[in-house]
Amino acid sequence: MSESSAERNVLGEPLEPCGTDPMTGFYRDGSCACGEEDLGLHAVCAVVTEEFLQHQQAVGNDLSTPMPDYAFPGLKPGDRWCVVAARWLQAYHDGVAAPVVLASTNERALEVIPLSVLKEHAVDVPPDISGLV
Repeated sequence: MSESSAERNVLGEPLEPCGTDPMTGFYRDGSCACGEEDLGLHAVCAVVTEEFLQHQQAVGNDLSTPMPDYAFPGLKPGDRWCVVAARWLQAYHDGVAAPVVLASTNERALEVIPLSVLKEHAVDVPPDISGLV
């Protein structure tokens, strides 16, 4: 099992949950915790879009088709999912990066993706929204 409570997000804060409907994460615990077993680095909390899903299928990473043997429900646009950092970066380079929830994206994503790139696609609402009004 993961030690998600000890893991940090890309902002240096405690890692927040990514999604529970469907239940995401390498450990299927709702977070983008990346233990030693997660060789693929499922670190980026993405809000998947139709374009992102189509791109992933085109590059051989079908995220739309359910795979019950792996507790994978198949994704639809709007779902939050912990995606492999290298796959997200590939989509970014191809112009179809999915939006990212920084507070729920594991700091280990920074091993693959610069923070500035993740911030370009951030959809987080900051705790103090006065700057948005």
